[in-house]
Amino acid sequence: MSTPALTLQGLGKSFGDVRALHDVDVTVESGTVHCVLGENGAGKSTLCNLVFGGYRPDAGRMLLGGNEFHPDSPAAAMAAGVAMVHQHFSLVTTMTVAENLLLTQHGLRMRRRDLTDRLDEIAQRYRLRVDLDQRVATMPVGARQKVEIVKALLREPSLILLDEPTGVLDPAEIDALIDTCRAVAADGTAVVLVTHKLGEVARVADAATVLRRGTVAGGGRMSKTSIAELLTAMVGRTAADLDPTVAATLGLDTAGPRAAARQRHSTALDATAPVLSVEGLCAERADGSTALAQARLAVRPGEIVGIAGVEGNGQSELVAILAGSASATGGTVTLDGTDITAARPATRTELGLGVVPEDRHRDGMVAGMTIAENLFLGQLGRFRRFGLLDRRAIGRAAQAELDRFDVRASGPWVRMGSLSGGNQQKVVLARELSATNLRCLVAAQPTRGLDIGAVDFVLTQLRRAATEGCGVLVVSSEVPELLALCDRVFVAYRGALTGPVETADLTAAQQISELMMGVAA
Repeated sequence: MSTPALTLQGLGKSFGDVRALHDVDVTVESGTVHCVLGENGAGKSTLCNLVFGGYRPDAGRMLLGGNEFHPDSPAAAMAAGVAMVHQHFSLVTTMTVAENLLLTQHGLRMRRRDLTDRLDEIAQRYRLRVDLDQRVATMPVGARQKVEIVKALLREPSLILLDEPTGVLDPAEIDALIDTCRAVAADGTAVVLVTHKLGEVARVADAATVLRRGTVAGGGRMSKTSIAELLTAMVGRTAADLDPTVAATLGLDTAGPRAAARQRHSTALDATAPVLSVEGLCAERADGSTALAQARLAVRPGEIVGIAGVEGNGQSELVAILAGSASATGGTVTLDGTDITAARPATRTELGLGVVPEDRHRDGMVAGMTIAENLFLGQLGRFRRFGLLDRRAIGRAAQAELDRFDVRASGPWVRMGSLSGGNQQKVVLARELSATNLRCLVAAQPTRGLDIGAVDFVLTQLRRAATEGCGVLVVSSEVPELLALCDRVFVAYRGALTGPVETADLTAAQQISELMMGVAA
C-alpha cells in the first residue's frame, strides 16, 4: 500500500476561547481529489492554513509523504512541496501575469524564457493557458484564479490545496476547474478541494471529509459513502428537509423546486405598475467596449425577477448603475415612477431602493468597523439624543437585527471583518431589508461563496421581502437557484437583456441555457 500524501492525526487548533479544530484525523492519498466539506465556521480554512504553514497546530501531528511535517511558514510548506490557492487571491493587480508569476518563483531562479516553456507544458497537460502580458487588473475573476492555479503548479507540488475555489466562478469556469483537478490528480498530485457544494463533490471527489464545528463528522471514499450521507453529516438534515431552492442549487433535487416555482408563479401578485423600470440602458467599460446595450427590464411589487448569464455580459455594470455607483451613457432607471438615472446613492436609498452588492468586501461593508456601525452608518440620526449619539440604543437596535437575521457573533461591537462570509452577508441583508421604506431590493450574487445554512437563510429573506410587497431583482450565476426562486428570468448576453423566461414553463431551463449561449438571442 502506498504512503499517503498527507496524514493528519488528532489535529487541534484554538484561537483564544474559540476551538476551531479538535482531534481531526484526515488521510489524503496521492493521485486523488479529496474534498473537505463543511459549513462556514466548520474549520475548513483553518485546516488548510495549518497544512500550508499559516498557523501552527496546538495538538496532533502532520505527516507529508510519510515524514513528520512542521511548517512554520507558507515558505516552508512550499519548500516541502505544498501549494495553496487561497479563497481571496494574492495577485498584484498592477502587474502583468508574467510579473506575478516571476515574483513568486524567485526561489526557482526562473527566467522569462524558462517561464514560457513551463507554461507551455502546463497548458498542454491541463488546458490552462494564460496571457503573460495581460495586466491582472483587466482580468475577470475566473481568469485571475487560473493564474493562481498556474502559479501553484509551476512548483510541481506533491499536494495542492484549493480553498473554496468555485465560490467566485460561473458554471463554465467551474466545469473547467473540475477538469483541471482531475488532470492534476491523474498526474499523481494529491488535490484537496475545500467546498460546501455537494454537486461538485459528486462530480470530482475520490474521497471526502466532513467537518462540523471543528470535528470530523463523516466522510470516506466516495465508493463507500453517498451524497445524502455527506449532507446529513454536514448540516444534520436530509435533502427532503431543505428549502427546495437550496436543494436545486446543490443538485440534490429537481422535481420539487420546479413544482415550487410553478406554485409560486401561479400565486404571484396581479400585474401592477412596475416598482423598478429600466429602459434602453446603455453603458461602456473603461476600455471603451460595450457593457450594456439597450437593456430593458421591469420588476413589479411582490415578484422576484432574476438575471442569469455568464459573468462579463453586463450584469456587474447594470447593478453598479442601479446602485448609483456608475453612470449610464443612455437610457433611464425609474423607481416608483421617479427617474433616478442620475440620482445619488443616498437619494436612491431614501426613495426605497436597497442594494446587496456582488462584492460585499469592497462595496457592501467596512471590514474595520463594527457590526453596529455597518448596520446604521447611514441612519445615525435616529440615535441622536440632545445632539449626542446614544451608544446603548445603537447596541440594542443592532443586537435586535443580529437576533432577527441569525448572525453568529459575540455582540454588535465586534469587527465586521472577523465574521464568516455567511454572517457578513446576513449583516448586509439586515441593513438593506430593515429599511422602513424599502420598495425594491437588488441582490447581486447573494449566495455566492455561502454554505448551505447561509444560502437557506438568505433565500428565505428574499422570499419574505417579496411576500411583504417588495420587488426583488436577483443577479446570479446559479441557474437552478434562479429557476426555483424567481417568477421570471432575464438573461444577460453581450450587454443586452433577453427574455424574460417564465419559470413556470417546463422548458425554462433549456430556454435559459440557449439564451446564455446566444442561440436564441
